[in-house]
Amino acid sequence: MIRKRKRILKILLALVVLFLALGAVAFFLPQKLLCVDSGPVSGDAIIVLGGGLGERPARAAELFKEHDAPRIIVSGFGDCEINRRILLKAGVPADAIQIEGNSRTTRENAEFTIRLLRAGNARRVILVTSWYHSRRALACFEHFAPEIQFFSRPSYFAVARADWLHRDIERRVYLEYGKLAGYCVCYGVWPF
Repeated sequence: MIRKRKRILKILLALVVLFLALGAVAFFLPQKLLCVDSGPVSGDAIIVLGGGLGERPARAAELFKEHDAPRIIVSGFGDCEINRRILLKAGVPADAIQIEGNSRTTRENAEFTIRLLRAGNARRVILVTSWYHSRRALACFEHFAPEIQFFSRPSYFAVARADWLHRDIERRVYLEYGKLAGYCVCYGVWPF
């Protein structure tokens, strides 16, 4: 009986230590957990997810100019027209931009945009979002369209921790952990 209690206590202690270690990594090294960058790739399309502060379409325009993909799909209710204007101002031709303006969540970004990708026979797609959103976005698109190969090329806006307070990034980063867990539980989207 005493051995059994000691064993249970050791297991509980190990779990507490593991939980604290994961919490420390999540707090001190969020970029290591949240950011996924596939590196230089080419694809059939670039998808710009709504949100951010204009850094996402700027990154997509950069990738377009590097000839990483011949077209850009702008996804997200409310942000799509703003992001389209940023792309046009950055020199992306209007006929290379397609709009998906109904999605309000990352899951809807994936579901609605995947319909357009399938209709266009896209096989390799580059996702552009903020660095802290890249893991969940990539996992979500891969979950809903496993036949398409997705790559992540995030924008690195406000990576330095000193920039977080001025741009409300800290709150967004820590909310992302809850969203990762929520997407796993609600939609079966496993991010790791």
